Amino acid sequence: MPTLQQAAKDFLSLKRIAVTGVSRKGDAAANAIYKKLRTADYDVFPINPNADEVEGDTCYHSITSIPGGVDGVVIAAHPTAALQIVKECNELGIKHVWMHRSFGKGSVDDEAVILGNELGLTVIPGSCPMMFCEPVDIFHKCMRWFLRVSGKEAKPVN
Repeated sequence: MPTLQQAAKDFLSLKRIAVTGVSRKGDAAANAIYKKLRTADYDVFPINPNADEVEGDTCYHSITSIPGGVDGVVIAAHPTAALQIVKECNELGIKHVWMHRSFGKGSVDDEAVILGNELGLTVIPGSCPMMFCEPVDIFHKCMRWFLRVSGKEAKPVN
């Protein structure tokens, strides 16, 4: 089982990443993650089944609707959506899934984590890509440190 640092490095070595849970209002954690990855020169695709545009970019209704597919998916949607997203990733051959969480439950769903593990996916159940995507801002550096020292750091599976 990889460490969080190794799993994050592997995930962020991917070039085409979908971010689920983006909001038309721009006030969701998913939007911040989307913008950070876009600024860091990833081919990043916002996913919201109810939006055609987010952050000035084309928004896709599902992972399956992204032309050319993606290599990884950040789940920053409600945790009740995580299980279906993991199933969709498996069907599409996407092997890397990151379920966003800082405090509280976030987007992590235990059943989705277990299924992802059973399917052979690499799942990061918690933390935030912004804690590892350079340059990391001071807030996310502190968050990464706090989660590590408090024992609440995500423990990747598979």
